[in-house]
Amino acid sequence: MPLFQSAVFYTTVADLRDLPIDSRCEVAFAGRSNAGKSSAINALANHSRLAFVSKTPGRTQHLNYFRLVDGKYFVDLPGYGFAKAPEEVRGQWEGLLAPYLQQRPALRGLVLIMDSRHPLTDLDLQMLEWFAPTGKPIHILLSKADKLTWQAQCLTLREVENAMRDFGERCSVQLFSSLKRSGIQVAENVLASWLEMTTVVDKAPPTGSRTEKTARLRQRRAVGWGARQSAAKR
Repeated sequence: MPLFQSAVFYTTVADLRDLPIDSRCEVAFAGRSNAGKSSAINALANHSRLAFVSKTPGRTQHLNYFRLVDGKYFVDLPGYGFAKAPEEVRGQWEGLLAPYLQQRPALRGLVLIMDSRHPLTDLDLQMLEWFAPTGKPIHILLSKADKLTWQAQCLTLREVENAMRDFGERCSVQLFSSLKRSGIQVAENVLASWLEMTTVVDKAPPTGSRTEKTARLRQRRAVGWGARQSAAKR
């Protein structure tokens, strides 16, 4: 059973005064409106409609809380598809997002979803600038990886890893596909460590078997250098 399968919608927050007071650990999900953020949350929760996949960029304008267990939450941040949003809505987003990311004590880390075909946009970099001063970890999901060839996946992964080296070990990067359900276990392991939740470890195949070699190859393909280094140190 996936670790986050018990996730349920809890509340929508439009004002920082209404943030849940019982929260001990939160993981925030951010990304452009069409980067696959809702699909990533749904895939991690093994639920097709937990986070509504809107066809209108920028439709969600508040913080959506999903309860995992008592005091622990996923937080779906507003998609930053600013181009089509009225000026007053953009101001509302920035007034809500920046203080939340920089000041929320319960926030343990940020999952930043980037479309693997168009990573490191100006808005992605702005989100990183907002969050960087906290010193908290960042995990980047390069979504829709199934849309790229294997060679293009490798090039994109390397490009983003190199761009994130200034963040050091607190930033990890991986390939992810909600459609093919690839990269879910890697992401689950990272988030479980932030949330202080225990993952179920699959039994290792016999040493030297073809299954073991295949598993190692898939792991290397799915996760980038930063995440591998982080996992090795735990």
